[in-house]
Amino acid sequence: MLFVRKHDIFIDAPPEAVFDYVCNPHSWPEWLAASHKIEGPNEPLKLGQTFREEWQIRRGMIELRWTVIESARPSVWACKADTDFMGPIVIRYTFAAEDGRTRYTRELTNPDRPSQPTVEQLARMDEEALIGLGNIKKLVERRFVAPYVSPYPC
Repeated sequence: MLFVRKHDIFIDAPPEAVFDYVCNPHSWPEWLAASHKIEGPNEPLKLGQTFREEWQIRRGMIELRWTVIESARPSVWACKADTDFMGPIVIRYTFAAEDGRTRYTRELTNPDRPSQPTVEQLARMDEEALIGLGNIKKLVERRFVAPYVSPYPC
């Protein structure tokens, strides 16, 4: 059963700055409470690159192995992990320049989710997403200095 959840926020920084931060999975534990450890390149990842994440769920710690399936800096980035408990998980980020800032959108998709989440699970997902987006906004805006120069070779 297809499941999609989408959240967005405006960040006072150019799309390149937001992209470079969130598309480097090593940043994830800074803004996402469930993400505990990342193994892989410490840079914004490109199409085909992989990384490993330790993720905390109610049942305990699980390992996710992600592959970048879309990358077009600074507008879109996506990665996919196959799981035995929920089927594939796809995370897709989009970055749109609007009025001198970036609309950052995070979309979570489970194309083959075995069942619909409960109302409680949806509320928890939404709360965690809003906290994560707020953390990204705060961290990117704190680090951004105009004009933006990427610390990574593009």
